[in-house]
Amino acid sequence: MMGTGFSLLLGLQLHEWIANKYFFISVLIMALIGLRDDVLALTPKQKLYSQFLPVLILVFLNKTTINSFYGLFDLQEVPTIAVWIVSVFTLIILTNAYNLIDGLDGLAGTIGIIGLVTFGVWFHFIGDNATSLVSLTFAGAVLAFLFFNWQPSKIFMGDTGALMIGLLLSYLAVSFINTNFQLPEGNPYKMRASVASAICIVIIPVFDTLRVIILRLRKGESPFHADRNHLHHQFINLGFTHATSVLMIAAINIVLIVLAWFLRNQNDLLILGVVIALCLIINFILKKAQQKKPLHGAEDKIN
Repeated sequence: MMGTGFSLLLGLQLHEWIANKYFFISVLIMALIGLRDDVLALTPKQKLYSQFLPVLILVFLNKTTINSFYGLFDLQEVPTIAVWIVSVFTLIILTNAYNLIDGLDGLAGTIGIIGLVTFGVWFHFIGDNATSLVSLTFAGAVLAFLFFNWQPSKIFMGDTGALMIGLLLSYLAVSFINTNFQLPEGNPYKMRASVASAICIVIIPVFDTLRVIILRLRKGESPFHADRNHLHHQFINLGFTHATSVLMIAAINIVLIVLAWFLRNQNDLLILGVVIALCLIINFILKKAQQKKPLHGAEDKIN
């Protein structure tokens, strides 16, 4: 984190630091919350409630908000209170969804790099060099970390890294939606489906979190009940190694990002329909494959 800060100190101009000061404060606070949990464990409620501080700073001071339906529905005006509520919970949910995928050596790092590089390259091409630099600098830091986190791992991301990168990806996703929606027609990098395209970039944590919550509710369990139903557990149950599982999940992420780009002239509903269909197919294939093969019994570092 210190290396990332030093790189940004050299790369960003003073006015860019000032313009993004609340963003940097939020990221720092979230990292400190994760560090506190890594050193002296917080209860799930304490960890969740503490995350509202950096998120509220992003929403109210940095103005990182979901401002409309972005053409997803035929509604133009969104009440201010609804904007605040949706924005806060979107950032909280995406941050924790990323944290939840930190279950295999190299998985969170790999998915983080894919998302950060994708956002970084896109922001570079549209001329937002400050956001691009932040994104790509963090991507470089995660890549360096990944060398030591790949199976067999020597270090772990922990909540310090997972919550910080999760918040960063959440911020970039919301920024992407707003910036893309405001790009003029005819811009070669404008994607008609702002919301669906952002979801494709962060699809792994979104898909995984929705999947486990639905499974737990169907069993009558709490959505916060720990189990081995995460996406990465399904690959481990089939006998794949951590490294192979990570590469396969990363491939899913990349395919959906490429799909979003090729369908950039299509609307949100069409792309979301395709994404949901593909996720259901993947879930069906994993379920059927496990029914035909005894559980591998591989150990995982988290539930």
